Amino acid sequence: MSKTMATRPYGPYMGRKRGLQKGKEHGIRMGRCQFVTDSMRPAPLPLRGARVLFIIQGFDAIDQGIAHGLRQTVREAFTATAVDMLRLAAELGPDLVLVMNGLHVFPADHTDHVDQVRQMGIRTAIWFADDPYFTDHTATLAPHYDYVFTHELSCVAFYREVGCDQVHYLPLAVNTAVFKPMHVSPEYRSDICFIGNGFPNRIDLFNELTPYLADKKVLIAGGLWEQLEGFELLKKGIKLQWIPIEESVKYYNGAKIVINVHRQTYHEVYNKNSRNIPGHSINPRTYEISGCGTLQITDYRHDLDLHYTPGHDIETFHNSAELIQKMKHYLRHEEDRLRIAIRGLRRTMNEHTFVDRLGKLMDIVFA
Repeated sequence: MSKTMATRPYGPYMGRKRGLQKGKEHGIRMGRCQFVTDSMRPAPLPLRGARVLFIIQGFDAIDQGIAHGLRQTVREAFTATAVDMLRLAAELGPDLVLVMNGLHVFPADHTDHVDQVRQMGIRTAIWFADDPYFTDHTATLAPHYDYVFTHELSCVAFYREVGCDQVHYLPLAVNTAVFKPMHVSPEYRSDICFIGNGFPNRIDLFNELTPYLADKKVLIAGGLWEQLEGFELLKKGIKLQWIPIEESVKYYNGAKIVINVHRQTYHEVYNKNSRNIPGHSINPRTYEISGCGTLQITDYRHDLDLHYTPGHDIETFHNSAELIQKMKHYLRHEEDRLRIAIRGLRRTMNEHTFVDRLGKLMDIVFA
């Protein structure tokens, strides 16, 4: 019998075997995730007797999470864009106008409108989600508000220095209605996943990772990744486009490992942080990836230990060699991978929801 004939049935057999194994792994993970989500459905909390007008920033992953969280936190919550803020504040007479970020899609005169809202006797608060990357702009915005909240530890002192009296560290969180464990079809599955733009520090890291990733099933999505030195080796797994939230959730769920790499805090093109204020705090992706019940390996930030425990409910790396070593381990040891992922899911649902964060915000504003 020729070699070709002898191996002909072997290919389909091995394909079915691999498919069954992947299906089994996915099923085990989903079963354990389901146990966590079923056992962690807290009883509704009493609503605070306040009316809040929430001004969105235009980034659905966070905006929807806050809007959903407000409905579970206060008696009345209204959501609007910045162009309607002044009119609705006058019509609704809320107890608080809460602005998300105040950047990117906000009109140039929005601080004048904030000043007018304050003159109505309405409390105002802003929650900065892009610190410290746009502090050249936020430095002029923050003093117009009664309360300033920032997810970035290093910016608390900065806002006090520019004249803000009420400045508070308030980490971001996850929208558990969106970022959650789910069944996904095979096209969303990968060994290694990264979603985000190819900023220079990320390109440098993945240049070093490329030889290891070349024979893995990889998903990299976002702009600027054509700059990779080894683009041709990885291009079948690269999507040079923005990925909608609902698709990101599927890719996170389909990955064995999701890498999280924070952007560098100073870059003359991509950032507006001329003071070079350092980044000490974790990004929203940290919560979102863990909220999907997937193993996350992230670069280290100073406040990570306040929210997760490296090696227990999240993994970290400090350089490419350490990242490769950990990826090798967790791709070979499924139980180790699942154990940390499930712990991360549990802690995220227990401690890092927008309901939790908004409760703290309201305690400060209405103390």
